[in-house]
Amino acid sequence: MNALVIDADQYEMVAEKVRASGSSFYWGMRLLSRPRRFAMYAVYAFCREVDDIADEPGEPETKRAQLAEWRVELDRLYQGKPTHPVAVALAGPVAEFGLPKEDFRAVIEGCEMDGRNEMVRPSMDKLNRYCDCVASAVGRLSIRVFGEMRPRSIEVANATGMALQLTNILRDVAVDAAIGRLYLPDELLTKHGIATSDPMAVLAHPNLGAVCRELGETARGYFRASDQAMAECLPAAMRPATLMKEMYREIFHKVEAEGFIPRDPPVKVSKVFKIWCILRHGLF
Repeated sequence: MNALVIDADQYEMVAEKVRASGSSFYWGMRLLSRPRRFAMYAVYAFCREVDDIADEPGEPETKRAQLAEWRVELDRLYQGKPTHPVAVALAGPVAEFGLPKEDFRAVIEGCEMDGRNEMVRPSMDKLNRYCDCVASAVGRLSIRVFGEMRPRSIEVANATGMALQLTNILRDVAVDAAIGRLYLPDELLTKHGIATSDPMAVLAHPNLGAVCRELGETARGYFRASDQAMAECLPAAMRPATLMKEMYREIFHKVEAEGFIPRDPPVKVSKVFKIWCILRHGLF
């Protein structure tokens, strides 16, 4: 790992992208050594670049072209010829930690699903694929950076990613509906008598809470699966993942306390809880 050379300008560029995002993940990354932290900042900066394409206003065709260019940039990166500043910053971490190209491609695939406005009442299979792309794939990249490659570490990445992304979905139902997105799966909506695909109409339906509670049980199962797999991994290496998961579990509990009824603004973790988590995991 000591072979990773860190360019100061690259470090500051990707670090600023993480800081500016306001993401809770920033504090988990702070638990890492400087080389691993730089690698995670670069991975997150990549995710931010492609996610912003999907989320910002624009025509689906324009977004498709921009994300297609990132697929080409990934090819250049793995050929040793990156051109985008974030891809240039990723070059060292990709080589040092053996970060798989397919996981970066999966992140782009998930953003393409958003960019094409596909995520309106998806099938459960499609929702699972989406969560794997935008969350679990990032987890698989992360565990390599953390230095934990025991047999069950992939299970940690996959289950934690699913738990966190489903928590995001449950927290943001109202916010997503306002921009025309509805990540709740068709099977659960049908089961609970919700026939419409209009996100705002679903938001007003009296059975929405039952849908969210059932999806919440699925998320709870992934939290448990992550805990079980993480128990067989090296605790020191998993500290960042544990911190991130604790913060999201708190969000899950807050959503649960609301009866899984969507609210806008969505629930959030208090500063006191964040500080407690950070102190508990030894950032200071």
